[in-house]
Amino acid sequence: MAAMIMLAGGILVLPILAFITSFLFWPGMLLHAYNRYQRLRLGMVVRYSHCGGYRFCYSSRGTQGGVTPSLLLLHGFSAHKDMWMSVIRYFPRNQHVVCVDMPGHEGTSRTGAEDYSIQGQVRRIHQFVQSIGLDRRPFHLLGASMGGNVAGVYAAKYPSHLSGLTLMCPAGLVYPTETKFVGRLRELKENRQDESIPLIPSTLQELENLLRFGCYTPLNLPRQVLQGVLDNRIPNNDFYKEVFREITGEKSCHSLQENLHLITAPVQVIWGKEDEVLHVSGTAALQAALPSCQLDLLDDCGHSVTLERPRKAAELIMDFLSAQEVVGENVKKLS
Repeated sequence: MAAMIMLAGGILVLPILAFITSFLFWPGMLLHAYNRYQRLRLGMVVRYSHCGGYRFCYSSRGTQGGVTPSLLLLHGFSAHKDMWMSVIRYFPRNQHVVCVDMPGHEGTSRTGAEDYSIQGQVRRIHQFVQSIGLDRRPFHLLGASMGGNVAGVYAAKYPSHLSGLTLMCPAGLVYPTETKFVGRLRELKENRQDESIPLIPSTLQELENLLRFGCYTPLNLPRQVLQGVLDNRIPNNDFYKEVFREITGEKSCHSLQENLHLITAPVQVIWGKEDEVLHVSGTAALQAALPSCQLDLLDDCGHSVTLERPRKAAELIMDFLSAQEVVGENVKKLS
């Protein structure tokens, strides 16, 4: 009996020791495991789609043809598909959701500069949409930050594909008020200081500074968690620099602004009032070009809406989708 108790105790201690060891020495691996666990809880399944020699990595839940349109979510610069899990947690379980890794990010093919400009990313996302048959029915497109720039240009280029568009703190606009953060990025670009881009941290201090800019409410993450985030990012820093050069270049930096007049889908704009990365004054540019857009401003929220206000963001998105369905049904009745 004593031997059995000792054996059972050993079996229980081993995973605990493995967890502690991973947390202390390989926190990046533990974060990957945590994301896998969260996807499992949410019913999100990782899949791959191939077009020629190009591979898209995405996660999805549900099927097309529900009461509300399918949702395609485009993440921001240097993020990946899992950034949306905090929001998806508050979506109805029957909502069809697709989260794709943007070109070169995480599990999607890493090619060259031609795919990393905003127009290049739009072409690749269009290829992805066709590869999984998402364009069989009009779908709703949601993009955050860089993904918002891509989403807006996609809406302008492929209007028949969309039932609606949500832009979350989007890049690519002319902002009446420039944040200190953007001013600093502009100075670095003008001085060709690619080694000092605040969006691409290489030390814990630089990562902490980035999180302070991105969030209005401090996250106060354990140091080991921060180290895990940094460990997972550093191997990709050269790639991030290449993408940064493309999306801030002359052909991409104002892509959304230049295409606003071509957007015909119903538009929702979600923005944190305390955004210190991309100033909330960008809403003025959107309202000037799209006067009928729905504007949802979030109090006590910065640029990282998915981290700070995931429940509220999910509610706003689903309410907008439902409202568009009602409008669509009314139009059908009148016709």
